[in-house]
Amino acid sequence: MEIHKQEIELNAIKGKAVAGVLALTSRTFILQLIAFGATFLLTIFLSPAIFGIFYVVSAVIAFLGYFSDVGLAAALIQKKENLSRDDLVTTFTIQQTLVGAIVIVAMMLSEWFASFYRFDEAGLWLLRSLIVAFFLSSLKTIPSVILERQLEFRKLVIPQIVETLGFYITAVALAWYGFGIASFAYAVIVRAVLGVVSLYILSPWRMGIGITAASARRLLTFGLPFQANSFLALLKDDLLTVYLGKILPFEQVGYIGWAKKWAEVPLRLIMDSVIRVTFPAFARLQHDKKILGTAIEKTLFGLALTIFPITVGLLFFIRPIMAIVPRYGKWEPALLSFTLFAVASAVAALSTPLTNALNAVGKIKTTLKLMILWTVTTWILTTLLVWAIGFNGVALSLLLITSTIALVVRWAKQISKFSFVGSVQGPLVAAFVQGGFYAFLKVPTMNNLLWLAAAGLVGVILYMGTLWFIERQKLVVFIGYIYKKKHE
Repeated sequence: MEIHKQEIELNAIKGKAVAGVLALTSRTFILQLIAFGATFLLTIFLSPAIFGIFYVVSAVIAFLGYFSDVGLAAALIQKKENLSRDDLVTTFTIQQTLVGAIVIVAMMLSEWFASFYRFDEAGLWLLRSLIVAFFLSSLKTIPSVILERQLEFRKLVIPQIVETLGFYITAVALAWYGFGIASFAYAVIVRAVLGVVSLYILSPWRMGIGITAASARRLLTFGLPFQANSFLALLKDDLLTVYLGKILPFEQVGYIGWAKKWAEVPLRLIMDSVIRVTFPAFARLQHDKKILGTAIEKTLFGLALTIFPITVGLLFFIRPIMAIVPRYGKWEPALLSFTLFAVASAVAALSTPLTNALNAVGKIKTTLKLMILWTVTTWILTTLLVWAIGFNGVALSLLLITSTIALVVRWAKQISKFSFVGSVQGPLVAAFVQGGFYAFLKVPTMNNLLWLAAAGLVGVILYMGTLWFIERQKLVVFIGYIYKKKHE
């Protein structure tokens, strides 16, 4: 009876996980296209320097955000037992105390920071707007955790839709009317307000103040190492951006931000949704190593299946699109960085679910070692390469660091047996065939939209045909399971 009950529970978890991935990907795919379309318009209306300022200020706020949580949200999601009222109230109280202190200090130092980076009034207003938005966003933690614990991603995607539409509609409209950097300032406030309101409508909870010592101690046991991991990620990415904003012209920082933004299109379209679901799903499956290994293989295959062809398309089509679109030639200096970032992102898409699995089963110290390695090498390589070859050194350093995926695979196999090569080799071969076809046609030299569209479509068909030839059985099972869950 107990075994039968566990099987039913596992099937429910797998079903909810797949339904969550489908909800987040299918319902946000069009929205993400709108977001990237809006970004495309913003990169036409705004200069690289303005983008550079927004990139740096956003990184500063992300750095402040590290100190607002101490890993308690992740601890709530990872916890094996059901959440208690004490867990929620304790987390909320600790978080809001930290957030309140950060907001006060940040507001007090905002003028000094603006002076340090030589921002004008518009830049200062952007910084303060992001600080306010940071406070409002912190109120979303508990409702989000409740929905994630329940794997209710169909509901969780709705505030994301509302936020994204609010942000980009506001930003594009104001940029069109010539508001410059103030377009971002108004947009982040609109996004924060809409996000909080919509999330509390979908997942209301009664706020409370208080700290239960036993609950805090239990949550911090996982939360503090997890947050140490997050802090290193912060040093590796956002603090590095803040540093680059000081040693490089904002125009070059804008090039870096533009290249990274477009190179990570596949990650934002596909990986973010998958990773958001797999962490709580892997945590629920951590007691069954065999099923966890199968889940990891399917995740890797699904990511490779979708991300590889999109990345290949971006690599070959970015140059002709840039040549066709008026006023877009200003971003041409960023093309090399874009290429390096794109390849690095495709590799990172395979590494992320493995570190996710390690965290989900409580191996937080293992991922902490990885993050220490990545942080140290990122700072050393980036500093040396930026000095040697300029702003393109940032992307090159990231590409070099992705070679450590072999170490990630090795440590992940210690928690569950899975085949990494077997999961990704089919999509990888098919992507090379697709890329070879684009190279044969010399797609980067095309200047006709109709020919570009035709070449892109044929390349995708060739990719799918090759993959069907190599991985027919996996594709049948994969598509069949998704179709089944979509119609349940």
